[in-house]
Amino acid sequence: MKLGKSKRDHVSSTTLDQAFSRRSFVIGGAMGGIGVLLAGRMAFIAIAENEKYELESESNRVNLSLIAPRRGWILDRNGAPLASNKADFRVDVIPDQLIDTRATLAALGKILDLDATAMADITKRVDEAASFQPVEIATGLDYEDFAAVSVRLPDLPGVIPQRSFSRYYPTGPSVGHLLGYVGPANAEEYEEEGNPLLITPGFKIGKDALEQQFEMDLRGVPGARRVEVTASGRIVKELETREDVQGEPVHLTIDGPLQDYAARRIGLESGSAAVMDCRTGDILCMSSMPSFDPNSFSAGIGSVEYAMLREDERVPLRNKVLKGLYPPASTVKPMVSMALLRAGVDPEERVQCSGGLRVGNRVFRCWKRGGHGAVDMAMGVYQSCDVYFYAMAQRIGMDPIALMARRCGMGQEFDLPVISQFYGTVPDPAWKLKKYEREWQPYDTVNATIGQGYMLANPLQLAVMSARLATGRHVEPRLNRKTPVKGFDMVDFSDEHVRYVRQSMSDVVNGPGTAGRARLPIEDVLMAGKTGTAQVVGLSNSDGRTGPWKYRDHGLFIFFAPFDNPRYAGAVVIEHGGGSGSAYPIARDIMTFMFDPEKGMEALSALEAQWGGTAQQRLIGKYTAYAAAAGETVTPAPTRSEEIFDQVEAEARIASRQSEQIAESVVVPRPEADPRSAPRVPQASPATAIPTPESTPVAAPTQTPST
Repeated sequence: MKLGKSKRDHVSSTTLDQAFSRRSFVIGGAMGGIGVLLAGRMAFIAIAENEKYELESESNRVNLSLIAPRRGWILDRNGAPLASNKADFRVDVIPDQLIDTRATLAALGKILDLDATAMADITKRVDEAASFQPVEIATGLDYEDFAAVSVRLPDLPGVIPQRSFSRYYPTGPSVGHLLGYVGPANAEEYEEEGNPLLITPGFKIGKDALEQQFEMDLRGVPGARRVEVTASGRIVKELETREDVQGEPVHLTIDGPLQDYAARRIGLESGSAAVMDCRTGDILCMSSMPSFDPNSFSAGIGSVEYAMLREDERVPLRNKVLKGLYPPASTVKPMVSMALLRAGVDPEERVQCSGGLRVGNRVFRCWKRGGHGAVDMAMGVYQSCDVYFYAMAQRIGMDPIALMARRCGMGQEFDLPVISQFYGTVPDPAWKLKKYEREWQPYDTVNATIGQGYMLANPLQLAVMSARLATGRHVEPRLNRKTPVKGFDMVDFSDEHVRYVRQSMSDVVNGPGTAGRARLPIEDVLMAGKTGTAQVVGLSNSDGRTGPWKYRDHGLFIFFAPFDNPRYAGAVVIEHGGGSGSAYPIARDIMTFMFDPEKGMEALSALEAQWGGTAQQRLIGKYTAYAAAAGETVTPAPTRSEEIFDQVEAEARIASRQSEQIAESVVVPRPEADPRSAPRVPQASPATAIPTPESTPVAAPTQTPST
């Protein structure tokens, strides 16, 4: 029986062949489809995306990098460089390309023989820099150090040694405040501009003063370099190089030798000098001392040098020409005389000076306590009689005087290529009511008439005032040779008034005036001027000549020469110099240098022999002594140098308000210089020793007061 047997399909060879054929067809079709897809993808890559992958392949084989352009030179009026470039070797790192940051920096420190303080500064800069931002490790390297880093590149990823050009300032601190410095772009600057050049290793931009103002002119056009490299990054051969295009030069009106001379002649003092060409308005020098070496800032200032500058009470980081505001003191008396003449005051009219004048319920003293006797306008200027100006100012009021002050450049912001300038105050009744909500008082006029009270000016404004008084023209200062000469078609004063004031200012120096020792040692060249001694604190703090340096009076002097045909005009301001006797000898030597450079250099060489060398030599010596004493106990320098100068500017604004503390008190004029006395010359002494971080700030030089 077959009933118990299972029913199964009959399996034959034909059935097996059919099943195999079906499966083979399916599998073959699937593999064919895959093959078609692969072929299509390969065709797409080879044809449609050929350019993309060719570029990627080429980029693996070829390295393309920008070459930082050489910066344009900054030239003085005669074409001599104030800022140039010098070829050197440097090493930078890119933080986000470092695999082991600490190990790499340690290796570089060992190869380049960097000390512990330098390594601490570098480590701090690397830690705080943006990941893409190049950080300078060292510059100015010799070829042996450069080669030692280069041969170790396979073991130092993120390290970039290169030949480059660094910024160089031949006269160092003499041009620090004038030119500023350069430095790597920070993250904010890169994000704002988005230019890949800003993160090119070795590339630096202007960070302050003229370097920043003329950045786009000085920057230049970058070059490019293509090199073939191995997988590890080692250069096989150079394929192509496109040279950079150097930035455009900037021609200034500055007289380079005069800029350096004035800075050096200020010597141990804290002060400034500004000189102008009366025929064009060209600024010939703007020297502010003490200063900093822009070469140091451009290379990345270290903690020790920053601490030395930061702790100096004479504020070497402040541009005193543009951001120093001072009571102009008696230097305003020629300007006030012009206001009196314009108001119709007879210059021959005399005022009896017995040593003081009662105004309201107060007695305002003259600097000469015994009085000058009968004083006319000319004598009021050359003997600097305060009582004469008290009396005459009460007659015409403050408004005409304030108007004349502005006409002479005080309170004016000049159109110059500078980052910022403080332009001071010319007070009048409307100004006081607006600022303090108080009425103008008679004592306000008295104080302002002798350049005290609320009246403030910077040294450049004083130089402009001197030039306008000397010429009777609206002389406008200019700093860029491309700027048109302006203002000489505007006549502000009558020729008769100008001649009268010129003669009275000549008598200050060449007659019976208060600055006889300022007479030039040159035949047939007479300098005219006006002394000023500005009180900055109340009588209870200081007598103005002795005691703590910061409580001593400022010394001021405005001048022009030759007095009968003015060619140069300027101003010197010495902070806390103890009186005008600290200022006019400097002006005398500056003008001597302009008319007879050999005589000027003889005077300077004798002084620098007493002071311990040039400004550059003294700065180097000061740093060496400070570094030896400080060790590692110093305040770290801010990573962004902009922070340093932001703080300096804020402190300058606070300092400018110091004299307002005595604005409404009776300002007792200090004695002006005695023409029979020897000019005051600061002497180096133990008081000028370099401070350590544990000591007090730099003390003032020994003073030799004039009588």
